[in-house]
Order: sequence, then C-alpha cells, then structure tokens
Amino acid sequence: MPFRSVAGHPRVLALLARAVARDTLPPALLLAGPRGVGKRRTAVALAEVLNCLELPAAGDAETDACGACSSCLRIARRVHPDVVIIEPGDTGAIKIDEIRDVIDRANYRPFEGRRRAVIVDDADAMVPAAQNALLKTLEEPRPGSVFVLVSSMPDALLPTVQSRCPRLRFGRLSASDVAGVLMRDHEYDEAEARAAAADADGSVGAALASRSVDLLGARDAARRLLEQVAQASDPARRLGSAADLTGKKGRAGKKSTPAAEREQLAACLRVLASLLRDLGLLGSGADAGSLSNADLQPDLGRLAGAFGGERSTRAFVAVDRALGALERNASPKIVADWLVLQL
Repeated sequence: MPFRSVAGHPRVLALLARAVARDTLPPALLLAGPRGVGKRRTAVALAEVLNCLELPAAGDAETDACGACSSCLRIARRVHPDVVIIEPGDTGAIKIDEIRDVIDRANYRPFEGRRRAVIVDDADAMVPAAQNALLKTLEEPRPGSVFVLVSSMPDALLPTVQSRCPRLRFGRLSASDVAGVLMRDHEYDEAEARAAAADADGSVGAALASRSVDLLGARDAARRLLEQVAQASDPARRLGSAADLTGKKGRAGKKSTPAAEREQLAACLRVLASLLRDLGLLGSGADAGSLSNADLQPDLGRLAGAFGGERSTRAFVAVDRALGALERNASPKIVADWLVLQL
C-alpha cells in the first residue's frame, strides 16, 4: 500500500514524500477530510515508506515504499510490531486504556523498524480522557515515533490536540478516481464503477456503502428521463416516465417496497444531479475530463442543446429541491411527478 496506490491527493502525497526524504516529518500529523477519500490508506502508506527495507533512491517527490518487501507486506497485513492502528471498538469510542498502551510502547525504541508509526483512525472517537492522555506525548514526542491522527470531524478533537498536530487537508476525489479504485480494488466493471462514482460525491466509502442500490439502473433511468423530457413538452407524456425513477417494478420485475422505492428514487435524483452538472459543463465548453459521467459523453453531447443556457441550472435546482422533499418524508410518487414537470 505505497503512496502510488492512493488515488488522488497529489499535493498531500508529494508533501509527505518530501518530508520523509528530507527527514523533516513532524512527530504528529492530523489527516483531515471527508470519509472514504483515502486518509487511512495514506497513513498506512506513510508507515510503509518510513519502514520500507528497499526504499528506492529517488528524488524528493518520488520517495515511496516498494510495497513488496517483508516490512511493507507485514504493515499491509497489520502484523508489523512497529506499526499500530487504533480504531473505535464496539462502543464506537476509543478509550483511555488503548491510548495509554500505545504511549507506553512509544517510550521505547522501535523493535525492528526505523520509526514506530501509531495510526489513530477516527481519532475524533477518542474520549476526552484519552485525548488528554495523548496530549503529553504530543507535546514531548519521542524521536523514534510518529503519531498520525485520521479524522473526518477534526474539529471534534480537543483544541489542544489540534494545535499540536499539523493538519493535512484531503478533498473529495474526482469521479474518475473513485471509479478507478472501485475497478482496481473491488471488482466493479466499468459501467458499475462509473454509475457508483457519479453517485458517491467523491468518496470511495460512500460508493461502497450504496452497493445495495441499483445505481446502474438509476443512471439509466435518469439518462432516459432527460432524453424523454428533452423531446416531450406534453405533461401527460412526462408523467408517464416518472414511475421509472422510483423503480416501481423492482429489480427483478417484482413490485418494490415503499422503502426500496424511496431509496431508489434518492439514488436516481443524485445521479440526475450529476448528469445535469455534466450538461452544464459541456454547455460552458469545459474540458471533458472534468465530467463525472465521462463514459456517457456521446449521450450527453446530444442532450446538451436541449439543456443549454439556464435550463440545466434550473433543472439542477429542481432536483435539489426534490431531494430535500424526499428527505422530509414526502411521497416518492409525488416527488417524481413534480420533478418531471419541472425539467
């Protein structure tokens, strides 16, 4: 799991690689950003590069672990004695005893590696007593240890903890990066990966969490709806396409449950918003590489004329309002019917 296996975040990865090459890495770091964008993977990659047995002789920006030596492989399997990963337990919290244990281990030199790496995943789950116990170590760090806190809610940490950990900010991944990870690591085919990525808002974790939803079907339904409303101004014809958004017939031709209809409609709306965003980008002459649904570019190109000017923006606003109504428990049928008339 070297740096090169992390999708996106080139600035952060280059900064860490230079710090390791120049031996200027701080003794404590806070990796902050949305869930599912690669923060933990980056923390593990940093532990590998700190302890790789075959560290290549490369320039500052290219310093990276080999990913194949015994040290890298054991770190990836979580069995290296000098790399500790702490995460919330069954209670959803990280308690003081776990933190005290790693603090005691950090008082000694690494057992076999160059640096001991302590990774605290979901660091905001540390109870206040645990954070206070860690504070002294952060104030007086041991030279052989590095503490990496990973958090999607960094402001939930005590201000005193935050002030002692330089913060590296992670943004959301591009849709192409998310799709690439899904195909590489999770056995998605390209069409499934593109559909999931368009719905994931830049998070691999969000894409995986929505695996139970028929996202490929949702994207097909959203695309067909745009094609239909682009050609039909008759309200009756538009309303006839609304049932397609809710997956009324279910995934196997069976009638779906109300909960499944709501979930499927929400997925369709999110994907519809993604398609409308892409139409707006095409209409403004943006580079095709910025499209969330790049594989649908020919279809989107044919729709761009019908959704030019302000229409794509008005439609995007309507989809956002429909999502809000659905979250407030409005009827999926009413939401879908209202939306197709607004597009």
